[in-house]
Amino acid sequence: MAQKNFQYKLRDLKLDRSMIDHILGYSDAESYEHISEIVDSVINEAETICDIKAEYRIFDRVDFNNESKVIKVNDIEFNVNKIIFGPIKKSELIVIFLCTAGEEICLRSRRLMKEGDLLQGYVYDVVGSEIVEAAADKMQDELEKSMKATGKGITNRYSPGYCGWDVIEQQKLFRLMPDNYCGITLSESSLMYPFKSVSGFIGAGKNVKRLPYACHLCDMEDCIYRRKKYHESGSK
Repeated sequence: MAQKNFQYKLRDLKLDRSMIDHILGYSDAESYEHISEIVDSVINEAETICDIKAEYRIFDRVDFNNESKVIKVNDIEFNVNKIIFGPIKKSELIVIFLCTAGEEICLRSRRLMKEGDLLQGYVYDVVGSEIVEAAADKMQDELEKSMKATGKGITNRYSPGYCGWDVIEQQKLFRLMPDNYCGITLSESSLMYPFKSVSGFIGAGKNVKRLPYACHLCDMEDCIYRRKKYHESGSK
């Protein structure tokens, strides 16, 4: 089982400022100087307060059940749903990943909201979400480069709670990452702490590849990948 850990600075990441503006509800054509100043301030602060970490572990004991759409990793069965099973079933390896922006940006957001500064608290929340997604993107790019050197490709990344994969299966996933470098813990309801964290699967092998997300197959309207796809295509 191979493992790799990463520690990132915010400047290492390709943080999508226009995506942050889009989530906050502002288009490029709108004038929002006050909001822009808050976003700039929060991003500058995030550079110093975020503890951005990522890791992945590669598992070669994997089995795919085409009938039940179950993926078995080290004898642990994951019921991932057909939307995920389809593009990942030809993988030779399963890569489990974790990423976090750290706890401080979450604490800052909650404290501001509790004090009544809902706007700035919300901006911290949005920026924290974008930071952890940018960290996951960078980690995935590193994995793709490493796999390419061995003649393998990778799939998209998939997380419990998305594409019909029950969030409770976080519990199984974390059984395979018991001493995780990112320091992420799970609640009984399978929520991660720090809250600005992501986890999931990436497939790897000679017969798989990374594709645009097939959002038309999924009915989860508030998915981060759906928002990004629509934003990048100019859709509303």
